[in-house]
Amino acid sequence: MAEQISGEQRIPTVISDELHIVYRVHGAKTGKGSATAALSRIVKRGEERGVRKVHAVKGVSFVAYRGEAVGLIGSNGSGKSTLLRAIAGLLPAEKGRVYTNGQPSLLGVNAALMNDLTGERNVILGGLAMGMSREQVRERYQDIVDFSGINEKGDFITLPMRTYSSGMAARLRFSIAAAKDHDVLMIDEALATGDRKFQVRSEERIRELRKSAGTVFLVSHNNKSIRDTCDRVLWLERGELRMDGPTEEVLKEYEKFTGK
Repeated sequence: MAEQISGEQRIPTVISDELHIVYRVHGAKTGKGSATAALSRIVKRGEERGVRKVHAVKGVSFVAYRGEAVGLIGSNGSGKSTLLRAIAGLLPAEKGRVYTNGQPSLLGVNAALMNDLTGERNVILGGLAMGMSREQVRERYQDIVDFSGINEKGDFITLPMRTYSSGMAARLRFSIAAAKDHDVLMIDEALATGDRKFQVRSEERIRELRKSAGTVFLVSHNNKSIRDTCDRVLWLERGELRMDGPTEEVLKEYEKFTGK
């Protein structure tokens, strides 16, 4: 499926078709006592016993194309990270479907690196986990370390990850992911960490990934990063897609909504 616009063929990489994601939170509802909690569960008909449902994404539809950088914005709890996890295949759809052309890769600042291993070992394991060969990891190892900047104030790459600040860990995680070209790369708040110099490097790398025919999704509360990086924005509120359009147009409405 491809769309012909202005003589150019636009190739879809992600199609979200009326997507609904529902979390099921197991455990009794809160109450002043076990009897209250039990009564609450009985009264709430239609729910599984002891399970609370959270409708995190509600009927979201869009098509993303190769070469696009798409920003995801919205208030806390609006469903941005949930949507990324669904695109990555980590959450099942309650209703609707997500189709991806190629392998989606999700990079989040909370993604697990192994704290007891050194940064060096994490670079190697992270590269292998992304499908790089050992030879490719060896070839790109120094570039990854240099890009992250974590060795600028000492030989931190040889220390265990548990000694890193959250910013250092996030920079290394982004650097590992950015060392490989991706069909679909999803970044959750990665550019919100680190100094401006690293943010500039990150934004430049995202532009390179787009040129290599990839699609980038970026979740960020930093509107400047969205402006500098993305040509299109999806605005989610309370799990619903409120607006989808050119970056400046959507951010203008969002900033009116938030009063910022």
